Amino acid sequence: MNNQYPRTINNGHGDEITFLGVRMVRGRERLEVKGVVDPGAGAPMHVHHQQEEVFIIVNGKMETQLFGEEPKTYSAGEKVVFPAGTPHRFINPGPDKLEMEGWVEPANNVEFFLSEIYRSSVENGGRPGLFDSAWLLNRYRSEFDMLVIPALVKKFIFPVVRWIGTLAGKANRFRNAPDPL
Repeated sequence: MNNQYPRTINNGHGDEITFLGVRMVRGRERLEVKGVVDPGAGAPMHVHHQQEEVFIIVNGKMETQLFGEEPKTYSAGEKVVFPAGTPHRFINPGPDKLEMEGWVEPANNVEFFLSEIYRSSVENGGRPGLFDSAWLLNRYRSEFDMLVIPALVKKFIFPVVRWIGTLAGKANRFRNAPDPL
C-alpha cells in the first residue's frame, strides 16, 4: 500500500475518506482520517474486531446504531466512539453533507481493506464486487466483518466464488495485500 498522505478514497455513492497519516499513540499506530458523507449515505452494519473508531462531527448530523440498540443522532462538536468488536452502522440523516474527523486505532489493515472495498464499489456501480467481497472478508476476517451479508452466503457461496475467481486470475489484483493479523 502506498502510504502517501493525505490520500482520498471515494466509494462512488456518497462516502469519501481522506487518510491523513499514521502516528504512534500509546505505543499503537493510529490512522487519522477525515470523512465526508452525502445525505442518505453511510456505512452498513459492520464490525472492526480489533480497531476502535472515533469520529468528531465537524458539520451536519450522524445517525449511528449499535447492533440491537436504538439509533442515536450526533451533531457538530459531538464525539462518536465505536469500541473494537462492537457491530455498528452510521448514516447521514440530514440535508447537508456530514463532515467528520477522527481516527482508527490500531491502524492494522483498515486502510488497505477500505481502499479495496471502495475501489470495488466504484468498479461495480456502487456495491463491492462479489469476488472482491469474498476475498477481502475471508482474508481479513480477524479484523472485519459485514453483518449485512447473510452468514450462509459467507459460509457457502463466498468459498465457491473465491475458488472460481482465483482460477480466473481475479486474485492477482491482491498479490501485494498485507498479511492478515
